[in-house]
Amino acid sequence: MTLNQNTALDVDLPVSLPQVNVITLYHPWQWIAAGWRDLKAAPWISLSYGAVFLSSSYLLVTLLISIGMIFFIPALAAGFFLISPLLAFGLYDVSRSLALGDQPTFLVSLMSWRRAPFSLLAMGLILMLAFLVWMMLANMVFAIFFFGITPDFASALDVLFFSGDSLAFMAAGILSGSIIAFAVFCISVISVPMIMDRNADVMSAVITSIRCVSTNPRPLLLWAALIVMFVGLGLVTLFIGLVIFMPLIGHASWHAYHDLVQPQVGSD
Repeated sequence: MTLNQNTALDVDLPVSLPQVNVITLYHPWQWIAAGWRDLKAAPWISLSYGAVFLSSSYLLVTLLISIGMIFFIPALAAGFFLISPLLAFGLYDVSRSLALGDQPTFLVSLMSWRRAPFSLLAMGLILMLAFLVWMMLANMVFAIFFFGITPDFASALDVLFFSGDSLAFMAAGILSGSIIAFAVFCISVISVPMIMDRNADVMSAVITSIRCVSTNPRPLLLWAALIVMFVGLGLVTLFIGLVIFMPLIGHASWHAYHDLVQPQVGSD
């Protein structure tokens, strides 16, 4: 299914790169609607991925609590946004299969990384590097405001959010984190679906992703806000909402790619 109504072509792209569509503010809402249709068309596969996100989140939180690093949980939860484009690769394959009229299966979607293993590995390394920078920055901000303090589970909320430095700490964390998050969004908004769909190299996918954002700043800022809203709802519900919201955003991201990037010559 295509959602390219009311779009225009950006004709300034280099010949070696795919053309990028100019979209409207209505398209992000269409992507959410299309993602919901895909979720309903393959509910057990989609919710299985959601269950993986849920269980992985609980495992990581339990690990941090067990080693006395409770103060890393907010940064880890926020950093989840950075690597989520790669984690959703199986959901992209489900939406791709549905768009082609095929019947998706969990096993086939799980093995879809084999279409472009080296490019996906390279993209994964880029996103993991951004995640490590995010965590180092979060640790540095924490050390600046709470030097010499290692809060336990009982006092973590008071230390992080209700102490005299909490407002400045949160402002510094949000500002620094937002810069990294926006940079990662620019390079990854369509990169992983594009790599999987046409076995593109990482450089072409990243450049095309950046071009999508620069060509459509307002619609893609809205899309970023919707991603933050849905994934944020998943996080504040003690990760339970991730069971639905992560598959929804994963499916919708495929349709975002499909609308933003012109198909290959000879493809559907």
